[in-house]
Amino acid sequence: MKNPNSLSFIKPKKFPFFYGYVVLVFGSIGVLFSIPGQTVGVSVFTDPVKDALGLTRNQFSNAYMIGTLVSAFFVTKAGRLFDKFGARMVGFLAAILLGISLLIFSFSQRISNSIQSILDSPSWIIPFILLCFLFFLIRFCGQGVLTMSSRNMIMMWFDKNRGKVNSISSITISLGFSSSPIFINYLIDSHGWEVSWQILALCLLIFSFFVLQFYRNKPEDFEMIPDGFKSATKQKQKAKSELNFNLKEAKKTRAFWMFGLALAFSSFLITGFTFHVVSIFESNSFTKTEAIAIFLPISLIAITVSTIANILSDYIAHKIYLFIMIFSGILAIYGLLVLENAMGIYFLIAGMGVYSGLFAVVNAVTWPRYFGRKFLGEITGKVASFLVIASAIAPSLFSYSFTSFGSYKFISYILLPFLIFMFFAAFKVKNPQMD
Repeated sequence: MKNPNSLSFIKPKKFPFFYGYVVLVFGSIGVLFSIPGQTVGVSVFTDPVKDALGLTRNQFSNAYMIGTLVSAFFVTKAGRLFDKFGARMVGFLAAILLGISLLIFSFSQRISNSIQSILDSPSWIIPFILLCFLFFLIRFCGQGVLTMSSRNMIMMWFDKNRGKVNSISSITISLGFSSSPIFINYLIDSHGWEVSWQILALCLLIFSFFVLQFYRNKPEDFEMIPDGFKSATKQKQKAKSELNFNLKEAKKTRAFWMFGLALAFSSFLITGFTFHVVSIFESNSFTKTEAIAIFLPISLIAITVSTIANILSDYIAHKIYLFIMIFSGILAIYGLLVLENAMGIYFLIAGMGVYSGLFAVVNAVTWPRYFGRKFLGEITGKVASFLVIASAIAPSLFSYSFTSFGSYKFISYILLPFLIFMFFAAFKVKNPQMD
């Protein structure tokens, strides 16, 4: 990059402290700004939007699935753009496009009504196709590109302290994600869903300016090295010792697929559960209040586990995290299976809390630790496509499990064998840096 400071008044080399900590702050904020494109943000809009557009819950879920699946095919390419152009330009464009997408979404009812009027057809297919397109935009820009570029940027600026730094970021992000439904719900109750999306869109467009000012791709662009060490000898030693795998090489390792599938499982479970949480609990004779209340203990466990695991990640083998994730997944699925019993709730809370906490560690720290930083964009972009696909199909599979068999338990009969397979396959996982 010829001028990494172009269009910005911020000069990283002139900061009185290591600029990586500025990157940590704004990268974490960047992930929080992706919430409107995440399931936790979309789910709050589900009922008012589907009712306004005249869609059933299954139709809304299927539109979400199709839009998300289509976005998955473009996330890997966005990862390659990250490697080529860096977090600053990619994050800037993602923030702007997400803001514009939300703005269009706020007019979706008017757009749908206009098209129906022009075609003289009240068919549900018109709002359905419109939602598929809009979900593609917000999922690609939010869950996909803005999240990936912001998280990867933080990892690029740290190495030895990568886990400790990620623990700070994870706490901030976990608190933001867990509290965001309350904030978004307040906006909707106060201003309606259309204006709420317009407010979020305006915030994203403003934030895009801060991305341009404060995001920076990597310390080497400013004659720095990760963690802020100033010794040229340490820089050369680090460059020699780190092996950089491109996506094609990474896909040949068992570690890539096992960690990728473990993260995808988390995306599937959390998305499906969150999307239908009220219905899941009501089908087991619990109230809506009791259903929503489950997120607080899950978040507290996730934050605790994430903080400890991030700090330890600088010192222990990440393979241990893989086994713990699989075991906690089994706990969560078993809890879903016996949810009518009090113990089922405790298993569900513990399993999802631990899995969510480790997800934040593995999805950020493991990839540069295992495969280096040079091709981090295309590798995490491919993994992001796994997560997007998993989150796309989850709501519909959970929904059809209930509508076809009268219970959400049947989804557990599919997921448990998958986790058992993962458990035995994980024994041969190795860190490619150690081979």
